[in-house]
Amino acid sequence: MGFTCAQGVLTLLVLTAYMLAVGTASRPIAGRPANYWNFGFNHSFWGPRNGHPFHPNNNNTRPPKKFIVGGSDHWRYGFNYTDWALNNGPFYVNDTLVFKYDPPSKTTFPHSVYLLPNLRSFLTCDLSRAEQVATVAQGGGEGFEFVLKNWWPHYFVCGEHDGLHCKEGMMKFFVMPLLGPYHG
Repeated sequence: MGFTCAQGVLTLLVLTAYMLAVGTASRPIAGRPANYWNFGFNHSFWGPRNGHPFHPNNNNTRPPKKFIVGGSDHWRYGFNYTDWALNNGPFYVNDTLVFKYDPPSKTTFPHSVYLLPNLRSFLTCDLSRAEQVATVAQGGGEGFEFVLKNWWPHYFVCGEHDGLHCKEGMMKFFVMPLLGPYHG
């Protein structure tokens, strides 16, 4: 079941009509300001304006938060980080993830932190195009801090033992930071 030419043309027409409607919804009436009618696109009566989290006059702000990945369990083999991310979200742009793990020794396995480029790499634990963001030595003490600076999915995995910790030890999770209800 593929995407036909007719479906592509129809999709293009719908998107064009949508963009035209949104673009003209707030056009001013000749000689009057754009918000003359005080309703419509961007001038809605729906809900309190200052109560919306992205309204410029909203005073319900919060500073960026720091999250210790895994909580008191830290970054270790066998912990379900997908559940942790779901239970500790939402995450916002400028929040910080702190990865804490023991440095390698005779009694502990080494861990690291890799950032994968896409969902496919995440699902298969493919490290071929991954970026190492923390080495095995950086998780000790106060841990390694990663700031969520961008508004796109971040796919984190442990890359040790050629991705074995990711594949079998559940040492992987992703977050999609939201645009924050704070001023930054």
